[in-house]
Amino acid sequence: MANTTENNADVDERLSALLTNASAIRAIAGAVENTLGPKGMDTMLVDSAGNIIVTNAGVTILDSMEVTHPAARMLINIARNQHRQAGDGTTTATIMAGTLVNEGLNHVMKGVPVSRIIDGINDAVDYALELLAKEAVKVKGLEDPLLRKAALIAGRGDEKITDAVIGLAKSIGDEKLRDKSFRLSDRIIYQVGMEHELFDGLLLKKRRQNDHMPVRVENAGVIVFNDALMPEELSEAAIRTDAGFAAYTEYQEKFRRNLIKFKEMGIKLVVVAKGMDAFAEDFFTANDIMAVSRIYGKQLLDLLEFTGAKPLRRNSLDRSPDELKKYLGFAEAAEEIREYGHIRIAGGAGAKTSTFVAGATTEEIALEKERIAQDASSSLQSAFNEGIVAGGGAFELSLIPHLKVKRSGIKNLSSYGVDCLIEALKRPMAQIITNAGFNPLEKIEIALGTHQEKKGFWGIDCDSGELVDMLEKGILDPAGVKKHALISAREVAQSILKINTIIRMKSQQNYQ
Repeated sequence: MANTTENNADVDERLSALLTNASAIRAIAGAVENTLGPKGMDTMLVDSAGNIIVTNAGVTILDSMEVTHPAARMLINIARNQHRQAGDGTTTATIMAGTLVNEGLNHVMKGVPVSRIIDGINDAVDYALELLAKEAVKVKGLEDPLLRKAALIAGRGDEKITDAVIGLAKSIGDEKLRDKSFRLSDRIIYQVGMEHELFDGLLLKKRRQNDHMPVRVENAGVIVFNDALMPEELSEAAIRTDAGFAAYTEYQEKFRRNLIKFKEMGIKLVVVAKGMDAFAEDFFTANDIMAVSRIYGKQLLDLLEFTGAKPLRRNSLDRSPDELKKYLGFAEAAEEIREYGHIRIAGGAGAKTSTFVAGATTEEIALEKERIAQDASSSLQSAFNEGIVAGGGAFELSLIPHLKVKRSGIKNLSSYGVDCLIEALKRPMAQIITNAGFNPLEKIEIALGTHQEKKGFWGIDCDSGELVDMLEKGILDPAGVKKHALISAREVAQSILKINTIIRMKSQQNYQ
């Protein structure tokens, strides 16, 4: 009896890292699983200041959670990567990862080496990805009704938002949608107090530098500074010297002389990435030039692309007007909408673009509408580029008979890794069924048995509980979302299962 107790203690100590990490992964998956499917519930997120977010978007929930456990943080980071790569599917990836880890733990507890489980998971996921590539149905352009169905599913059934997103995609064009560096979801913003609106142009969530500048400018030359618009600077110590003060005065005068070029060149819109000198602001106000500061990052890049402008540094002002004109962009109009505190720019000389404004009466609802529109747009772009497959967990379930055949041909312990993926592939549909109020054990067995007997992509109707072919019913998901969910789940499982020991590091100051 004593020997048995000692053996159990050894096992527990040896697996303590895996047990702890698996528990953390379960907790994270449990936080988002109830949001999955058309009957999924919302989650209310509340911070210490009382700010509230109500959402059923998995990535938003994960991003907002206060998490300290390192394994949980790993899962959240990989879920974020899933969102960046595919724009959707974070909840599916999270619950599949949780199942892979926990099934792997169960097999390790029975004596199966971790390395064999990882080998089996790798081979199984690779095979699943091959099957996915074969089964994905290519869409026939932006008019394809399959594309709208996939976007509508991701858009949680909101037809107004889905149609607006499709309109946005059409205005952007096929070529841009195929650009891997372009994200359609970046063209979506929210605005409190507005109705939904598809705007043909670019929208900056900024106000004019001051209210005395023109509200609207037309046929505007556009100049953009990826810098502060200020005279060259000297240190306070340098200014205290005679030579330093003389240099400071000269820099100020030169800066003011250079500003005159703006009026001579017909510039009507000035955009600055950082701060703006008070004299420059006064000059622009007096000469009916609209100026905007603190525009940076993605907004600045979008503005450059849309207007055709090239970015300048502050010391570029010394160049001649002819040289500076090579850097100018153009817009037919720029107008501040005072009520909403944003600036709309239309008719840019550069790449065509549009913006979808998701509106609602309150901040919380408007933000959620924005998230819904971004999910729909990400799914649309993914489906446009990589095709569609059956949704509702049916595609995942359809892979299981193929994997069982593959498993039967494996004569070593890596077959247990295949078992892990088989169980993980059941989880999306099982959770959707649970959230719809039906018995997942019964319904999964019925659907899985049908998959093994005849062709099709069988799942459960969340309203009636009846067995249906999800592809025929129009319940569709982008193939790219499925692909990245499989890859993300595998990455989590590999990382967590391979951790044998957890060691607390010294603080950085101890290394100095």
